[in-house]
Amino acid sequence: MIRDITLGQYYPADSVLHRLDPRVKFIGTLVYIVSLFLFKSWGYILGTLFLGAAIWISKVPFKFMVKGLKSILVLLFITLFFNMIFTPGEVLIKLGFISITREGLILAGRMAIRLVYLIMGSSIMTLTTTPNQLTDALERLMKPLAVIHVPVHEISMMMSIALRFIPILLEETDKIMKAQIARGADFETGNLIKKVKNMVPLLVPLFVSAFRRANDLALAMEARCYHGGTGRTQMKPLRYAKQDYVAYGILLVYLGISIAARSLLGW
Repeated sequence: MIRDITLGQYYPADSVLHRLDPRVKFIGTLVYIVSLFLFKSWGYILGTLFLGAAIWISKVPFKFMVKGLKSILVLLFITLFFNMIFTPGEVLIKLGFISITREGLILAGRMAIRLVYLIMGSSIMTLTTTPNQLTDALERLMKPLAVIHVPVHEISMMMSIALRFIPILLEETDKIMKAQIARGADFETGNLIKKVKNMVPLLVPLFVSAFRRANDLALAMEARCYHGGTGRTQMKPLRYAKQDYVAYGILLVYLGISIAARSLLGW
Protein backbone atom coordinates (compact mmCIF):
# COMPACT_ATOMS: atom_id res chain seq x y z
CA MET A 1 0.00 0.00 0.00
CA ILE A 2 2.80 2.41 0.86
CA ARG A 3 4.57 1.84 -2.44
CA ASP A 4 1.31 2.63 -4.26
CA ILE A 5 1.51 6.34 -3.37
CA THR A 6 2.78 8.16 -6.46
CA LEU A 7 2.28 11.78 -5.32
CA GLY A 8 5.66 13.53 -5.16
CA GLN A 9 7.44 11.04 -7.41
CA TYR A 10 9.04 11.95 -10.73
CA TYR A 11 8.61 9.66 -13.72
CA PRO A 12 11.36 10.30 -16.31
CA ALA A 13 10.16 10.21 -19.91
CA ASP A 14 10.53 12.13 -23.17
CA SER A 15 7.12 13.70 -23.64
CA VAL A 16 5.60 17.06 -24.50
CA LEU A 17 4.43 17.52 -20.91
CA HIS A 18 7.91 16.84 -19.55
CA ARG A 19 9.33 19.55 -21.83
CA LEU A 20 6.73 22.18 -20.94
CA ASP A 21 7.63 25.06 -18.66
CA PRO A 22 6.78 24.05 -15.06
CA ARG A 23 4.76 27.26 -14.65
CA VAL A 24 2.45 26.09 -17.43
CA LYS A 25 1.95 22.74 -15.70
CA PHE A 26 1.31 24.36 -12.33
CA ILE A 27 -1.27 26.79 -13.75
CA GLY A 28 -2.76 23.99 -15.84
CA THR A 29 -3.26 21.88 -12.72
CA LEU A 30 -5.03 24.78 -10.98
CA VAL A 31 -7.25 25.34 -14.03
CA TYR A 32 -8.18 21.65 -14.12
CA ILE A 33 -8.99 21.58 -10.40
CA VAL A 34 -11.21 24.67 -10.79
CA SER A 35 -13.00 23.08 -13.75
CA LEU A 36 -13.84 19.99 -11.66
CA PHE A 37 -15.89 22.17 -9.31
CA LEU A 38 -17.67 23.83 -12.23
CA PHE A 39 -19.12 20.62 -13.64
CA LYS A 40 -22.50 19.26 -12.53
CA SER A 41 -23.22 16.18 -14.63
CA TRP A 42 -22.29 15.78 -18.29
CA GLY A 43 -19.41 18.21 -17.87
CA TYR A 44 -17.36 15.43 -16.30
CA ILE A 45 -17.09 13.88 -19.76
CA LEU A 46 -15.09 16.95 -20.79
CA GLY A 47 -12.92 16.61 -17.68
CA THR A 48 -12.36 12.92 -18.44
CA LEU A 49 -11.29 13.62 -22.02
CA PHE A 50 -8.89 16.37 -20.88
CA LEU A 51 -7.35 14.16 -18.19
CA GLY A 52 -7.08 11.18 -20.55
CA ALA A 53 -5.34 13.34 -23.16
CA ALA A 54 -2.90 14.67 -20.54
CA ILE A 55 -2.04 11.13 -19.37
CA TRP A 56 -1.55 9.97 -22.96
CA ILE A 57 0.68 12.92 -23.83
CA SER A 58 2.74 12.51 -20.64
CA LYS A 59 3.72 8.93 -21.59
CA VAL A 60 3.22 7.89 -17.96
CA PRO A 61 1.73 4.36 -17.87
CA PHE A 62 -1.96 4.42 -16.97
CA LYS A 63 -1.44 1.52 -14.53
CA PHE A 64 1.12 3.65 -12.71
CA MET A 65 -1.41 6.47 -12.41
CA VAL A 66 -4.16 4.17 -11.15
CA LYS A 67 -1.80 2.60 -8.62
CA GLY A 68 -1.60 5.94 -6.83
CA LEU A 69 -5.36 5.84 -6.16
CA LYS A 70 -5.10 2.82 -3.86
CA SER A 71 -3.81 5.04 -1.07
CA ILE A 72 -7.03 7.12 -1.00
CA LEU A 73 -9.54 4.25 -1.05
CA VAL A 74 -10.37 4.62 2.66
CA LEU A 75 -10.86 8.38 2.32
CA LEU A 76 -12.94 7.79 -0.80
CA PHE A 77 -15.24 5.27 0.90
CA ILE A 78 -15.69 7.53 3.94
CA THR A 79 -16.59 10.46 1.67
CA LEU A 80 -19.09 8.37 -0.29
CA PHE A 81 -20.71 6.94 2.84
CA PHE A 82 -21.27 10.25 4.62
CA ASN A 83 -22.57 11.94 1.48
CA MET A 84 -25.06 9.13 0.90
CA ILE A 85 -26.54 9.07 4.40
CA PHE A 86 -26.47 12.77 5.34
CA THR A 87 -27.87 14.27 2.12
CA PRO A 88 -31.66 14.83 2.41
CA GLY A 89 -33.92 13.81 -0.43
CA GLU A 90 -35.83 10.86 -1.87
CA VAL A 91 -35.12 7.77 0.24
CA LEU A 92 -34.12 4.73 -1.82
CA ILE A 93 -32.76 2.37 0.85
CA LYS A 94 -33.49 2.47 4.57
CA LEU A 95 -31.54 0.29 7.02
CA GLY A 96 -32.59 1.15 10.57
CA PHE A 97 -31.61 4.75 11.23
CA ILE A 98 -29.48 4.93 8.06
CA SER A 99 -31.22 6.26 4.96
CA ILE A 100 -29.63 6.38 1.52
CA THR A 101 -31.20 9.01 -0.71
CA ARG A 102 -31.19 9.50 -4.46
CA GLU A 103 -29.65 12.95 -4.08
CA GLY A 104 -27.04 11.48 -1.75
CA LEU A 105 -25.99 8.91 -4.35
CA ILE A 106 -25.68 11.61 -7.01
CA LEU A 107 -23.65 13.87 -4.73
CA ALA A 108 -21.45 10.96 -3.64
CA GLY A 109 -20.76 10.08 -7.27
CA ARG A 110 -19.75 13.67 -8.03
CA MET A 111 -17.48 13.86 -5.00
CA ALA A 112 -15.84 10.55 -5.88
CA ILE A 113 -15.12 11.69 -9.44
CA ARG A 114 -13.74 15.02 -8.21
CA LEU A 115 -11.47 13.37 -5.65
CA VAL A 116 -10.12 10.77 -8.08
CA TYR A 117 -9.57 13.27 -10.87
CA LEU A 118 -8.01 15.79 -8.46
CA ILE A 119 -5.43 13.23 -7.29
CA MET A 120 -4.66 12.07 -10.83
CA GLY A 121 -4.44 15.61 -12.20
CA SER A 122 -2.08 16.68 -9.41
CA SER A 123 0.00 13.53 -9.87
CA ILE A 124 0.58 14.35 -13.54
CA MET A 125 2.25 17.61 -12.54
CA THR A 126 4.61 15.95 -10.03
CA LEU A 127 5.31 12.96 -12.27
CA THR A 128 6.41 15.19 -15.16
CA THR A 129 8.20 17.92 -13.16
CA THR A 130 11.42 17.61 -11.17
CA PRO A 131 11.57 19.13 -7.66
CA ASN A 132 14.02 21.82 -8.85
CA GLN A 133 11.72 22.83 -11.68
CA LEU A 134 8.75 22.93 -9.33
CA THR A 135 10.66 25.16 -6.90
CA ASP A 136 11.62 27.58 -9.68
CA ALA A 137 8.04 27.67 -10.98
CA LEU A 138 6.54 28.42 -7.56
CA GLU A 139 9.13 31.13 -6.95
CA ARG A 140 8.46 32.84 -10.27
CA LEU A 141 4.69 32.64 -9.91
CA MET A 142 4.76 34.09 -6.39
CA LYS A 143 7.38 36.72 -7.22
CA PRO A 144 4.86 39.64 -7.07
CA LEU A 145 4.33 38.84 -3.37
CA ALA A 146 7.95 39.79 -2.69
CA VAL A 147 6.87 43.44 -2.96
CA ILE A 148 5.05 43.07 0.37
CA HIS A 149 8.08 41.28 1.88
CA VAL A 150 6.74 37.75 1.60
CA PRO A 151 9.65 35.22 1.66
CA VAL A 152 8.77 33.80 -1.73
CA HIS A 153 11.88 31.71 -2.28
CA GLU A 154 11.82 30.19 1.20
CA ILE A 155 8.13 29.24 0.87
CA SER A 156 8.60 27.62 -2.54
CA MET A 157 11.71 25.79 -1.29
CA MET A 158 9.86 24.41 1.74
CA MET A 159 6.95 23.23 -0.42
CA SER A 160 9.29 21.56 -2.88
CA ILE A 161 11.32 19.82 -0.15
CA ALA A 162 8.14 18.63 1.58
CA LEU A 163 6.83 17.24 -1.71
CA ARG A 164 10.16 15.58 -2.45
CA PHE A 165 10.31 13.98 0.99
CA ILE A 166 6.99 12.15 0.48
CA PRO A 167 8.40 9.26 -1.62
CA ILE A 168 11.58 9.18 0.48
CA LEU A 169 9.68 8.79 3.76
CA LEU A 170 7.31 6.26 2.18
CA GLU A 171 10.27 4.15 1.09
CA GLU A 172 11.76 4.45 4.57
CA THR A 173 8.44 3.41 6.13
CA ASP A 174 8.28 0.36 3.88
CA LYS A 175 11.79 -0.69 4.91
CA ILE A 176 11.05 -0.24 8.62
CA MET A 177 7.78 -2.19 8.34
CA LYS A 178 9.52 -5.12 6.66
CA ALA A 179 12.26 -5.08 9.29
CA GLN A 180 9.72 -5.01 12.14
CA ILE A 181 7.64 -7.79 10.56
CA ALA A 182 10.79 -9.92 10.25
CA ARG A 183 11.23 -9.42 14.02
CA GLY A 184 7.68 -10.60 14.74
CA ALA A 185 5.72 -7.34 14.68
CA ASP A 186 2.05 -7.55 13.67
CA PHE A 187 0.39 -4.53 12.03
CA GLU A 188 -2.78 -6.23 10.75
CA THR A 189 -4.58 -8.18 13.49
CA GLY A 190 -6.33 -6.94 16.62
CA ASN A 191 -8.78 -4.14 17.38
CA LEU A 192 -8.20 -0.45 16.70
CA ILE A 193 -6.44 0.23 20.01
CA LYS A 194 -4.11 -2.71 19.52
CA LYS A 195 -3.30 -1.63 15.97
CA VAL A 196 -2.42 1.85 17.22
CA LYS A 197 -0.10 0.36 19.85
CA ASN A 198 1.50 -1.85 17.21
CA MET A 199 2.35 1.26 15.18
CA VAL A 200 4.67 2.59 17.91
CA PRO A 201 7.65 0.41 16.81
CA LEU A 202 7.13 1.86 13.33
CA LEU A 203 6.58 5.55 14.15
CA VAL A 204 9.53 5.99 16.53
CA PRO A 205 12.29 4.93 14.08
CA LEU A 206 10.45 6.75 11.27
CA PHE A 207 10.53 10.06 13.19
CA VAL A 208 14.20 9.50 14.07
CA SER A 209 14.99 8.86 10.39
CA ALA A 210 13.00 11.91 9.27
CA PHE A 211 14.80 14.24 11.69
CA ARG A 212 18.16 12.75 10.71
CA ARG A 213 17.45 13.34 7.02
CA ALA A 214 16.31 16.90 7.75
CA ASN A 215 19.50 17.56 9.70
CA ASP A 216 21.66 16.10 6.91
CA LEU A 217 19.87 18.29 4.37
CA ALA A 218 20.39 21.40 6.50
CA LEU A 219 24.11 20.62 6.90
CA ALA A 220 24.48 19.99 3.16
CA MET A 221 22.80 23.32 2.31
CA GLU A 222 24.96 25.15 4.83
CA ALA A 223 28.14 23.50 3.51
CA ARG A 224 27.23 24.78 0.03
CA CYS A 225 26.80 28.32 1.39
CA TYR A 226 23.08 28.41 0.73
CA HIS A 227 21.56 31.71 1.92
CA GLY A 228 18.13 31.82 0.33
CA GLY A 229 16.86 33.63 -2.73
CA THR A 230 18.66 36.99 -2.39
CA GLY A 231 21.07 37.32 -5.31
CA ARG A 232 20.57 33.68 -6.24
CA THR A 233 21.02 32.77 -9.90
CA GLN A 234 19.69 29.75 -11.76
CA MET A 235 21.65 27.31 -13.83
CA LYS A 236 18.67 26.87 -16.17
CA PRO A 237 16.48 29.99 -15.98
CA LEU A 238 12.84 29.52 -16.96
CA ARG A 239 11.94 30.86 -20.39
CA TYR A 240 8.70 30.38 -22.26
CA ALA A 241 8.87 28.61 -25.61
CA LYS A 242 6.35 28.41 -28.44
CA GLN A 243 4.88 25.19 -27.10
CA ASP A 244 4.22 26.86 -23.75
CA TYR A 245 2.10 29.58 -25.35
CA VAL A 246 0.21 26.90 -27.27
CA ALA A 247 -0.44 25.09 -23.99
CA TYR A 248 -1.73 28.32 -22.42
CA GLY A 249 -4.10 28.70 -25.36
CA ILE A 250 -5.41 25.16 -24.91
CA LEU A 251 -5.95 25.80 -21.19
CA LEU A 252 -7.82 29.02 -21.94
CA VAL A 253 -10.09 27.25 -24.43
CA TYR A 254 -10.70 24.39 -21.98
CA LEU A 255 -11.59 26.78 -19.16
CA GLY A 256 -13.89 28.77 -21.46
CA ILE A 257 -15.70 25.62 -22.57
CA SER A 258 -16.01 24.49 -18.94
CA ILE A 259 -17.59 27.80 -17.89
CA ALA A 260 -19.90 27.77 -20.90
CA ALA A 261 -20.91 24.17 -20.22
CA ARG A 262 -22.03 25.13 -16.72
CA SER A 263 -23.64 28.52 -17.36
CA LEU A 264 -25.25 27.89 -20.75
CA LEU A 265 -25.84 24.13 -20.88
CA GLY A 266 -26.13 23.41 -17.15
CA TRP A 267 -23.49 20.67 -17.36
